[in-house]
Amino acid sequence: MALMKSANIELGKELEHFVLADAFGKEYSSKENFGKGGMIIAVMCNHCPYSNAIWERLQKVSEFAKKLDISCVAINPNIHPNYPEDSPAHMRNKTEEFDILFPYLIDSKQSVSKSLGAVCTPDIFLFDKNVKLYYHGRLDDNWHDVRSVKDEDLREAIVLLFSNQPAPDPQIDSQGCSIKWIDTVTG
Repeated sequence: MALMKSANIELGKELEHFVLADAFGKEYSSKENFGKGGMIIAVMCNHCPYSNAIWERLQKVSEFAKKLDISCVAINPNIHPNYPEDSPAHMRNKTEEFDILFPYLIDSKQSVSKSLGAVCTPDIFLFDKNVKLYYHGRLDDNWHDVRSVKDEDLREAIVLLFSNQPAPDPQIDSQGCSIKWIDTVTG
């Protein structure tokens, strides 16, 4: 497992809208599911310990954001033959295991993750009501120990966004496992 940090992406980048299906076959359009106040997009997967450590906290932050008309989706780009634990069947299990209430979508062509500039799981993006990137960084300051969290970076960014304040500065990179790009298939 190679630890990676999220890429440095310029704020204000416009979201390229997409349509992806979840592991149950239901299609979701980012345009139709975009909240009046914005949207969180979390690039996640099933096998990465960094992603697994934050699912429950991400769910809580998404519930908080929903009250402010900010929607949330998770996207799994790791539909890769060398990582069967990230398959849609296992995504269904993950959805049930963590009682995920927001869409967990399959990015089998990895085009959405590439358009976002995602490089790791988790990789978290918050877009404002104008569909512009407002925040790109970590969920909080302690991925592996919820009891030690002092700074809830994503939640704080949501509050600033809702309050029409400037984006948080600095924005601290997310970190996690590298995305398993399809073009890295061997043999």
